[in-house]
Amino acid sequence: MIAPDPRAAIDALADAADATPAWRDAMHRAPRHAFVPDRILAGPASGPDRLIDKAADPDGWWQAVYSDQPIVTQVDDGTTDLPDGRDYTSSCSQPSLVVSFLRLLEVHDHHRVLEIGTGTGWTAGLLSAAIGDHNVTSIEVDPVLAERATANLEGVGLHPNLIVGDGAAGHPDTVPFDRVHVTCGVRSVPYAWVEQTRPGGIIVLPWSPGIGWGHQLVLHVQPDGTALGRVGDSADYMLLRAQRRDLYFGGEHEETTTRIDPRTLAWAPRGADLAMAALLPGVRAFERELQDDVIDWWLSDPGSRSWAVARYVPGETEYPVRQHGPRRLWEEAEDAYFRWQSWGRPGCDRYGITVSADGFHLWMDGPAHRIA
Repeated sequence: MIAPDPRAAIDALADAADATPAWRDAMHRAPRHAFVPDRILAGPASGPDRLIDKAADPDGWWQAVYSDQPIVTQVDDGTTDLPDGRDYTSSCSQPSLVVSFLRLLEVHDHHRVLEIGTGTGWTAGLLSAAIGDHNVTSIEVDPVLAERATANLEGVGLHPNLIVGDGAAGHPDTVPFDRVHVTCGVRSVPYAWVEQTRPGGIIVLPWSPGIGWGHQLVLHVQPDGTALGRVGDSADYMLLRAQRRDLYFGGEHEETTTRIDPRTLAWAPRGADLAMAALLPGVRAFERELQDDVIDWWLSDPGSRSWAVARYVPGETEYPVRQHGPRRLWEEAEDAYFRWQSWGRPGCDRYGITVSADGFHLWMDGPAHRIA
């Protein structure tokens, strides 16, 4: 292996991520390769992830580190070794998405930032390099990851305040914060984050409502103790551990049919996904592609112990539906999708969120027009 030029690789990555000069400088002070372990799962955007071992494939490892792709660093909360795990549970996120969130944060000198989810420590390092590590507090629920992140940060001479704990509770000991930077998917924004942010402050996070893709969300904290903001671009992240939900598919089921192609709902535009997420509270949806272009679209609500699956079969005029539980989830999904149609098929840019002491609310066009 020819020793790579880190500065050239960092500049190329900063170009790919459209980094501002300030974040480019931070990427040099906290280089990504200093935060990536020797054994990782990574792959091209259009292909499967593969195990890359730095000792066996140093060129492949370096190429993965300085590509604009996420790198999986932990599976099954660390109970399984790479690459054998079932669930991805920690990563070094895609650089362009990391930089996009940091730009949305609008951080300035002397701002105090609370980060939820330290992970490898890379984004805590970028923040520390940009505004000083004395202004950054980062919380990680996994003590093993926190220990590794501490070593990674110390290795590049950065020393933010690192806390082991549940990020859903924030860090009330050092309030108020000017910014909250969330590095994991969130189904419902904990009000603690709003309470711990001064009026005029900003919270940025990947919102993962459970149906369709995740979304960038920027919330602005108001003097009355609420926070509100509009839904932005796509952003899929691993979930905050406190908000993970098991799926439920038990019990006997009933069989019916539908004339609606299940792909109409499974592949709906993001605006429809948001309407369905709002009108099907507590539901998670996902798609499975089977042999011969057969596709299942699953819906599950563990809270009511209900589930449904609709199957697309090429060439059929009606499609089988199986359902169980007190909620008729397929009918709810159909109704939500066509309600979205009746609203004029609004896109994501018309949706927003309000977070207050009494809940988490999705609205369209303005906070007064709540959907759910």
